[in-house]
Amino acid sequence: MDLISIFLQTLETTLPVFAMVFIGLGLRRIGWIDDSFVHTASALVFKATLPTLVFLSIIKADLNASLNPNLLIFYLFATLASFGLTWLWARWKVAHEDRGVYVQGAFRGNCGIVGLALAANLYGEFGLSAGGILLGIVILSYNALSVIVLTAYQPGHSPQWNRILQDILRNPLILSVFAAIPVAWLDLKLPNWVMTSGDYFASLTLPLALLCIGATISFSALRSDSSTAFSSSLMKMVILPVLCTGAAWAIGFSGPELGLMFLFFASPTAAASFVMAKALGGNDRLAANIIAITTLMASVTITLGVFILKSAGLA
Repeated sequence: MDLISIFLQTLETTLPVFAMVFIGLGLRRIGWIDDSFVHTASALVFKATLPTLVFLSIIKADLNASLNPNLLIFYLFATLASFGLTWLWARWKVAHEDRGVYVQGAFRGNCGIVGLALAANLYGEFGLSAGGILLGIVILSYNALSVIVLTAYQPGHSPQWNRILQDILRNPLILSVFAAIPVAWLDLKLPNWVMTSGDYFASLTLPLALLCIGATISFSALRSDSSTAFSSSLMKMVILPVLCTGAAWAIGFSGPELGLMFLFFASPTAAASFVMAKALGGNDRLAANIIAITTLMASVTITLGVFILKSAGLA
C-alpha cells in the first residue's frame, strides 16, 4: 500500500471522530444546543450509555486476545513517568500557582471518549474491548494523580482520600469493567433481546459525547490566555505521546496494542480536569483553555501519528 492510500485510510479513521466534535462546536454557535443540553447529555453518557458500551464490548470479546496484563502494567508505569516528567518541567518553567493545573492538563487524556472512539474506528471490537479494560487503569491513576498535584499547589485544600476512593469505586465505568470481565470469562450468554437493546442504547455514546466535547470549546477564552496553556498542550499532544509510544515500541509492543496505547496517550485533555481544578481552587480558566487547545490540536496530531505508525507497519 502506497503512502497516499495509507494517509486516506488514516483520515477515514480519524475524520469521523473529529467531524462530530466540530459539528458540536457549530451547533453550539448557532444555538441549537446549549449548556443545559451539554450537562444532561454528558451525564447520560457518563452514567449510562458509555458503561453499557464498555460492558458489551468486553463480554463480546475474546479475553485471551484483549486482556493483556503487560499492556496494562506498561500503561500504568508510562502514566506515572509522564506525570513525574511533567511535574519536574512545571517546577522549572511554570508559575507556582499554575503548576497543578498545568501538570493535570498535560498528562490526563480523554481516553474514555476520544481514545475509545478512535480505537473502535481503527480496531473494531478489539479496540473497544481492550480499550474498555484499559480504562480501568486510566480512571484509577488519572483521578489519584490529579488530586495529588492539584492539592500540592492549592493551600487550604487537602486530599480526602476516603471520598476519592469511594468516587473511584462507584465510577460507572469501573463498575462496568468489573461486571463485564466475569461474564466474559465464564462465557455467559445474555438473551438476544437484551444484547440488541443494549446495542441500541450504547450506540448513542460516541456521537453524543463528541458533540458535547465540541460544544464546550470556547474561542473567546482562548484569546485571553497566556503561553502556559499552549506549553501544557504541546506536552500533552506531542511530547508525551512520542516518548511513551516510542518506549512501548522499544520494549516490543506492536500492531493493535501499540496503536491502542498511542491513541490513549495522544487523546486531548479530559473535560473532567476542568471540574477537578475548579473544585480544588485551581486556575479553572487555564484548565478550560488547555482542554480547548488540545481538542483542536488532536485532529492534526492524532491523524499524523496514526499515519506514521501505519506507514511504518507498526500499528
